[in-house]
Amino acid sequence: MSNITGKVVVVTGASSGIGEATALLLAERGAKVVLGARRVELLEALAELIANRGGEVSYARIDVRRREDLVSLVRLAYERYGKLDVLVNNAGIMPVSPLDDLRVEDWDAMIDINIKGVLYGIAAALPIFRQQEFGHFVNVASTAGHRIVANMAVYAGTKFAVRAISEGLRQEAGDKLRVTIISPGYTQTNFAETIANPELKAQLSEARDRFAMPPEAIARAIAFAIEQPADIDVNEVIVRPTAQG
Repeated sequence: MSNITGKVVVVTGASSGIGEATALLLAERGAKVVLGARRVELLEALAELIANRGGEVSYARIDVRRREDLVSLVRLAYERYGKLDVLVNNAGIMPVSPLDDLRVEDWDAMIDINIKGVLYGIAAALPIFRQQEFGHFVNVASTAGHRIVANMAVYAGTKFAVRAISEGLRQEAGDKLRVTIISPGYTQTNFAETIANPELKAQLSEARDRFAMPPEAIARAIAFAIEQPADIDVNEVIVRPTAQG
């Protein structure tokens, strides 16, 4: 029996990509997963798949830009299963563009989802973690939060913010709570769909198709952090495909 068995894990952005892979893997290892995302039809299909495989799963349509949605998702987990062990703040978007394109609405969306969505998740789960005297935040950042490249200034800024917030939270958390940052490199997800600049979209799509790693690689990193003993905090994991520069 692994240290994941029986844990109650909330995953945001669970309808596809890293969130979907994480939900599947954790459920397979015995976690009770509570899934949130905007695309409820995909959540329904994922929940049915997990249930058919013998897993325990609940889900709700949420938008991480709405604080009340995160409160409701965390409450669903706590009231249904009696505790909350882990919150995986995974929801994020990547509509990158040159700053000269002045895609201010995309900048706003990245700030609202990538930064405020994480903060709203923390605000929803932290009181429960304090009350229980245990809990684990897993916040998904990016290698863009370590290395800035052209055309990704705002996206990188949001992921630097996730890392900064997570490290501050870790220092404030005390010896009962755990905080892990997961920083993926190029991953086979649908991130390019939100990119409006055609040249940049083609460039990033080509790189993804050529050498990106499957989302299951990130799911395994998340599982590794979760399955450690309660007194061990894996503070940050950076996962890249070997071909990424």
